[in-house]
Amino acid sequence: MRANYRMQRLYVTADLAHAQAFEATAEQFNYLAHVLRFDDGAELLVFNGRHGEWRASVNFPTRKKILLMPVEETRPQPADSDLYFLFAPLKVGRMDYLVQKAVEMGAGVLQPVMTQHVQGKIGSVERLQANAVEAAEQCGILAIPRVAEPQKLRDLLERWPAGRRIIYCDEDSATQNPLPALSRIEEKSLALLVGPEGGFSEEERGLLRSLPFVTAIPLGPRILRADTAAVAAMAVVQAAIGDWR
Repeated sequence: MRANYRMQRLYVTADLAHAQAFEATAEQFNYLAHVLRFDDGAELLVFNGRHGEWRASVNFPTRKKILLMPVEETRPQPADSDLYFLFAPLKVGRMDYLVQKAVEMGAGVLQPVMTQHVQGKIGSVERLQANAVEAAEQCGILAIPRVAEPQKLRDLLERWPAGRRIIYCDEDSATQNPLPALSRIEEKSLALLVGPEGGFSEEERGLLRSLPFVTAIPLGPRILRADTAAVAAMAVVQAAIGDWR
């Protein structure tokens, strides 16, 4: 069932069930009452990442309190995405874009990775998680990706779980077509690794190429910015071996 983009969507943390009203938080009250200027009886869509999406009515028992009443389930909760997105932090504005697009493209876990040439930093995992929630609200996504704590690349690779293949974007690949390499992947559990704006170091590239659970892919004949490369890579992986098939 496709998302309804005509109605306002709101992420909530409360459990969702028919006729089980819950109180809006202070932040949600301000948004609904003062930004959207909803009146008593207005309707919107609510979701919590666990219980699907519900059409809910807005009720004002007092002037300073809003109760949200789930009326009807509009979409059931889908299975969480199993695609991990591993990325080197970028500068703040571009990293916000990167996180938003990763959510839109179906990432299930967002894992910041610290590389030798990384130029950005993670100021707050909570801020990235809020950014992911906002992207889900805007794009009709019901499963909220989890943002993991940053890890150094070598540490991440040393603890990598068996059975999950890492696909990484290698700008020095000898070919321009990623499809042959992707077609040879048999694992269903996948992770996509995108490097920093300065690219991977020779040491990091050598390490990645030495590991049996890592596959290098090119992204065509043009040099792409890190945030553009991330979107391009997510698209080609989802189309070739992901959930677009």
